[in-house]
Amino acid sequence: MTLVAGLFDISTQHYFVVGALLFTIGAVGLLVRKNTIVMFMCVELMLNAVNLTFVAFSKALDDAAGQAAVFFTLIVAAAEVAVGLAIIVAIFRRRQGVTADDIDLLKG
Repeated sequence: MTLVAGLFDISTQHYFVVGALLFTIGAVGLLVRKNTIVMFMCVELMLNAVNLTFVAFSKALDDAAGQAAVFFTLIVAAAEVAVGLAIIVAIFRRRQGVTADDIDLLKG
């Protein structure tokens, strides 16, 4: 099978479409699901979609500021994972399930 060189050129617009689709899937998953682990993964999917868009803009504008923004976004996402998973484990230890309705247990 021979591939034509110009047939599969991926432009910046393709990255924007993929980023928008990933963000939409994450947003719908966040609004529809009740399991906090799945909700947590949907938030991470949305962050990665934004990171993809930042990198695409960085490539299109030939500027490293988008890549620096991705670096800081990944740092914030790592902190979010640490805190979020600690909260989810605390809820799971109290009850043997983790749903969004169990968040009221943290009211003190």
